[in-house]
Amino acid sequence: MIKQSFPPILHLEATVLILGSLPGDFSIAHQQYYAHPQNRFWKVLFRLVDEEFSIDYKERIDLLYRNNIALWDVCATAIRPGSMDTAILNEHPNNIHNVLKEYTLLKKICFNGQKAQKLYDKYFQRLPQIDYYTLPSTSPANAQFTLEKLVTAWSVIRGR
Repeated sequence: MIKQSFPPILHLEATVLILGSLPGDFSIAHQQYYAHPQNRFWKVLFRLVDEEFSIDYKERIDLLYRNNIALWDVCATAIRPGSMDTAILNEHPNNIHNVLKEYTLLKKICFNGQKAQKLYDKYFQRLPQIDYYTLPSTSPANAQFTLEKLVTAWSVIRGR
């Protein structure tokens, strides 16, 4: 039941870091961030940058690079039966502050859901040079948010 996060998707020109909590079972099985077809993460990002949606993972990663977005999870490891954030136990955080020291252009952290934000705040102090945004989760479990509402809320990534 111990689950592990993926390596971060980082590049030196990234200005935004999106933090999730921990990959779900479907993502772990496919070794891809937000792989579950009903998770709206990639649909939101493609809409935000006015690009045609793609299911190809390499194209998804390229979208992050082209738009100076980095991606990681707050948890390095945790016990979690299933994929629900509410089931995360005994978590150990990734070393996010070391990344923030090395990737100095990162000025905005966007949490994909409240659980990611709460986990971050449990283990890290917020830094004055970083702007923090807690965004509604793109998980299908967050059914109260339509795709349109998610795109509007997530527009802070692009400064809109």
